[in-house]
Amino acid sequence: MAEPAQHESTYLRLARELRTAILRHDYPEGVRLPTEAELADRHRVSRQTVRRAFQDLVAEGLVHRVPGRGTFAAPREERYLRQFGSVDDLMGLSIDTRMDVVTPLHRRVDVDAAGLLGLHTDRVYELAFLRLHEDTAFCHTSVFLPPDVGRLLEPLPELTERGTPSAFTVIGLLDERLPEPIAEAEQNITVAEATPQIAGQLGCEPGRALLRIDRAYQSAAGRRVELAISHFLPEHYSYRVRLRRSGR
Repeated sequence: MAEPAQHESTYLRLARELRTAILRHDYPEGVRLPTEAELADRHRVSRQTVRRAFQDLVAEGLVHRVPGRGTFAAPREERYLRQFGSVDDLMGLSIDTRMDVVTPLHRRVDVDAAGLLGLHTDRVYELAFLRLHEDTAFCHTSVFLPPDVGRLLEPLPELTERGTPSAFTVIGLLDERLPEPIAEAEQNITVAEATPQIAGQLGCEPGRALLRIDRAYQSAAGRRVELAISHFLPEHYSYRVRLRRSGR
């Protein structure tokens, strides 16, 4: 996991701000981003810091640089591509994607999910939703919550009514309501076959190979507050992680 945001390098914070602006379409294709000098002055940082931030965005495919003209947002692709290095990046999914609830928040017994959450009961709250980018569903996610955490979200119609579209993320909604913030996420990436139910919701054939990502979110107190199991269509989604050497 990346270090908490307050310990981020200056260029990483700047890259995050620019990334968010690009994903919000603040800089449509063909519109030049501010120059290195403009950003350095606006954020009171060195031009080298701005240059490193731009290098990250170029590597992610979010911008391209034209000699003598400047830096521009890259053309949008059919495949949804995001780089994740922190919990804040995951919360940022709400910037340019939509969540459509397919199974409203409800209580149920699930021994496996309860065990992964470290609960002393077999009862959990569950909901499932599709994640869409430009009206294309690229991900199906099932979320499991401890009973007391699930009750915090029960009053929210965007999670308790089937078919409700919203621009939220579950971890974002939880982060506003938990007594301590979400601080970490452990994740496991595998390949899984599409079940008939998930295939029907993603519009693919049953048995299709999907990218599966399991994430267990922990609060600052070290408690597991959410388990999210996501299945992605590979033709509509690309997962990228940047690895850095420690101390650099």
